[in-house]
Amino acid sequence: MHIPDGFLDTKTWVATAVISAGAVSYAAKKSKELLDERQLPALGVMSAFIFAGQMVNFPVAGAASGHLLGAALATILLGPWSACLVISTVLAVQALFFQDGGITVLGAGIFNMAVVAVAVSHFTYHFLLKLKANRYAATFVAAWLSIMAAAVLVSLELAVSGTIPLGVVLPVMAGWHALIGVGEGIITAAAVAFAVSTGTFGQEKKAEVAGHEA
Repeated sequence: MHIPDGFLDTKTWVATAVISAGAVSYAAKKSKELLDERQLPALGVMSAFIFAGQMVNFPVAGAASGHLLGAALATILLGPWSACLVISTVLAVQALFFQDGGITVLGAGIFNMAVVAVAVSHFTYHFLLKLKANRYAATFVAAWLSIMAAAVLVSLELAVSGTIPLGVVLPVMAGWHALIGVGEGIITAAAVAFAVSTGTFGQEKKAEVAGHEA
């Protein structure tokens, strides 16, 4: 889902950069209020795990790449504010040091994957839990929808920028990422199950977790 430099017009990458800057700044403020020093290593471990997963990617529609995202995993285990910071950091490192995604379009990548995908994951997961859904089913759906939301946004941004017509890019991006989302959902549910079984379930309160057991 990384976009190369030059594929978005100025109005699109500037607008997404401004939104992303505000979102990341607010996420940093909230994380500082909520986290303590004992939780900081978890952010580093999560960043490394997601970084490794995102480095395995392939071209999609000639203008973007498909890969695992990790937004739902970070959101469920660490909370949305920390997840936003983790995904943003991963994307910045990839763009600056590995040329995986353009520098000028970094704000768009953060908007798609660290802001919107995280928000979709958070609200979907907790909405389904309120409906008494199984935790791991909710995790799967949240992960799948986060992938699809980001893919649709990339398609819209490319179309608005005049790079590829929406009718061409959307079916390809949505089709590929619908499949990727299945893998993302399975991996995320398995990782959350492992975290629960080992007692390392990050952001969720113990009482809330117990109350949502299926």
